[in-house]
Amino acid sequence: MNEDSQILIPDSFVALYLNPGRSKPSVPRDELAARYELCEDLAQAMAEHARAMLFGQGISEDEVLSRCHRGLVGDGSVVSAPEATWVVRRLAELLDWECPELG
Repeated sequence: MNEDSQILIPDSFVALYLNPGRSKPSVPRDELAARYELCEDLAQAMAEHARAMLFGQGISEDEVLSRCHRGLVGDGSVVSAPEATWVVRRLAELLDWECPELG
């Protein structure tokens, strides 16, 4: 991916890669864009599963999102803990659900 990439990376995602007091991400743009695409794709892919959990298991939206977060921060995850939190917040946004405190 080059500097002319048309991918618009949201500030909320860029913030994951900002060191305190810095305005430039700690990774190159192509790596940042690749991580963003992975996380966005993951959130999009999880949406249908999250809806199925809500209706199939009879649990609350908060519990669905909390379980998704726990799964994303577990051993062998392809995303970092901050990315996992971003993915679940994005998932909540896609589903138009309130996002609980994640921790």
